[in-house]
Amino acid sequence: MKKFIAAIWVLTCVGILCVVGVFYAIAKGWIGYMPPFEQLENPNLKFATQVISADGELLGTYSLSKENRILVKYSDLSPNLVNALIATEDSRFYDHSGFDMRAFLRVLVKTIFMGHASAGGGSTLTQQLAKQFYSARAENIMERAMQKPVEWVIAVELERFYTKEEIMTMYLNKFDFNYNAIGIKSASNTYFSKEPSELTVEEAATLVGMCKNPSLYNPRRFNERAKERRNVVIDQMCKAQYLSKTEADSLKQLPLEVRYRKVDHKEGIAAYFREYLRGMLKAQKPVKSKYRGWQQQKWYEDSIDWVTNPLYGWCNKNFKKDGTPYDIETDGLRIYTTIDSRMQQYAEEAVHEHVADYLQPRFFREKKRSATAPFTSELTPEEVAQIMERNMRQTDRYREMKKQGASDRDIAKAFDTPVEMSVFTYGGERDTVMTPMDSIRYYKHFLRCGMMSMDPVTGYVKAYVGGPDFSHFQYDMAMVGRRQVGSTIKPYLYTLAMENGFSPCDEMRHVEQTLIDENGRAWTPRNTSAKRYGEMVSVRWGLANSDNWVTAYLMGKLSPYAFVRLLHSFGIRNQQIDPVISLCLGSCEISVGEMVSAYTAFANHGIRTSALFVTRIEDADGNMLAQFTPQVDEVISESSAYKMLTLLQAVINEGTGGRIRRNYPITADMGGKTGTTNNNSDGWFMGFTPMLVTGVWVGGEDRDIHFDSMAEGQGASMALPVWGKYMTKVFSDSSLGYSQEDKFEIPEQFNPCRDTVYDNSEVVDEASGLDDWWNVGN
Repeated sequence: MKKFIAAIWVLTCVGILCVVGVFYAIAKGWIGYMPPFEQLENPNLKFATQVISADGELLGTYSLSKENRILVKYSDLSPNLVNALIATEDSRFYDHSGFDMRAFLRVLVKTIFMGHASAGGGSTLTQQLAKQFYSARAENIMERAMQKPVEWVIAVELERFYTKEEIMTMYLNKFDFNYNAIGIKSASNTYFSKEPSELTVEEAATLVGMCKNPSLYNPRRFNERAKERRNVVIDQMCKAQYLSKTEADSLKQLPLEVRYRKVDHKEGIAAYFREYLRGMLKAQKPVKSKYRGWQQQKWYEDSIDWVTNPLYGWCNKNFKKDGTPYDIETDGLRIYTTIDSRMQQYAEEAVHEHVADYLQPRFFREKKRSATAPFTSELTPEEVAQIMERNMRQTDRYREMKKQGASDRDIAKAFDTPVEMSVFTYGGERDTVMTPMDSIRYYKHFLRCGMMSMDPVTGYVKAYVGGPDFSHFQYDMAMVGRRQVGSTIKPYLYTLAMENGFSPCDEMRHVEQTLIDENGRAWTPRNTSAKRYGEMVSVRWGLANSDNWVTAYLMGKLSPYAFVRLLHSFGIRNQQIDPVISLCLGSCEISVGEMVSAYTAFANHGIRTSALFVTRIEDADGNMLAQFTPQVDEVISESSAYKMLTLLQAVINEGTGGRIRRNYPITADMGGKTGTTNNNSDGWFMGFTPMLVTGVWVGGEDRDIHFDSMAEGQGASMALPVWGKYMTKVFSDSSLGYSQEDKFEIPEQFNPCRDTVYDNSEVVDEASGLDDWWNVGN
């Protein structure tokens, strides 16, 4: 008997030594994978970068496709969330050091030896965290059993490096709640459209319930099952005395209401802006050989930005402590933008209300019976076929078939063969059957638009809309696309005239103007109206009515080369602007963003302010990495700026922009200019108040896609209403701080018919006749 007892003791000691030896070997990395010290101290968590509006709203994130994780701190967690997690996953969380022997023995006895299925789990929260970080998916029970001891050791090590609050926060930041909602912040936003700190008890219980199996207990897919799991969590909270029995019973009766918000960079507010900003931040130093022939303008702009714009290529110009460049998809940065989420919403609503709800149905109606639709009826069917073939060759389908060796005949047949597909409509996706070629033609029916709104003094871009729907039309017409600007270029020519001694009161006879260019060719611009033909009209009247003859008259008195230099000084970055006399009617192509920045000079005493998109960038811990300020340039004299201000106000009060006053409740001080290019291919409206400059362009994807009717296709019909709807919403929201009582700062004694800006102390007597003439609005 003594020998038997001795043998038992020997075996027990040997067993203990073996267990100790195994765990020691695990700790040393001899058995299984033991992460190095550096990894334990700094777990490899990839955090999405947050894009934050000026008013503190999350606009969106930049992340890897399966790592949309946003860093959240323990202080930002709802107490309900903390209590629910502890009560459900690890009730003795604060009493163990990573491995809970009591829970382990309970599982060993009740589950393994007694076969109780409801004995609970034995893994601590720290062990679950170790599993998430370092354990690969087990293929079978034996492999999972081998992983357990390794996780125990890692859990103990993690407890040495981190506080309980840090461990809990890491766990919630790491967990994948499905639907690309990785981490508790993304999950809170995705399932309940709120922050983790705002979660109620029942919402916190729902998310904690998902920790058992996020697919099985997903509240969006399996609402009733998820509700049952939520109630189990509430019971556990009651058991742990975080809730009373009455509170628990009451909460369990509540329905599980999900306010789902899809995590997708193509959806949500300011999608065009976020994508433009992503490209700016990640841009690399431009190398000319990497740009194709048709991209030379792009290379020119990028080269300038790389040198002069600190935001352009920021990630590749700035480096972390380890010497690697910043990565906006994994480093958890916080980018504070100038966008105001409320104004952005108003801008997107205005675009949708006018372009989608009003213009688009009319465009479909106009083109319904046209053989050349959506192109103008002025094209022949043969010309349309050539355009469509060029567009076909630009598709991914065509390039893929070419890559696989398909012949042109096979490709043409494939594009003319009807197939099932889902197509975009403003009412939602619609399943249909059509040929790929017809689908290209169908999408070309949709009108495009670009819009940007900014503060003329600070340069803060408040709203940015690059198109009607980013999910389906991703080409950005706010800062990337360029279109002919038509008559919106005229204020620059008039500015050049003011700088060269002209005044708004100068007169000319209103007749056809014929100019001779450098090559000896005559140029006689057409006018949309013969109103006041043969009469003496003022420069002011000419701009207010967008009169081409008055514009040509001024062009004849000025140099096209000086005009080009002035355009460049206004921030127009076209690499090549031909100094031809017809330039005065807007033949060059400019982006909406450039036009908006240029027009700030009229509202800002002759000082042009460049667009500012970001104010600062912080790292995941809130440390400041960069601050950004606007670039300002004095482009015209203050006197000329005041003259232009009065001229552009006349456009609104008595000229082509009069619809703003007639159709919208806008009485504010404002200036503006309409613009329409040949054949109604482009509709523009540039408008500004003392505190806001906003530009709008509307048109087709191609220049040959447009309204054939001038009534629908002019800038005053296509673009101006977007501006009017937007500004009506802005003025209606008193929280934004914009008032219709704001006035332009023009000295009281300033007379636009003079060259001098007078201060209030001077007396003007000899010009009294001119004052009277001006006041009657000649």
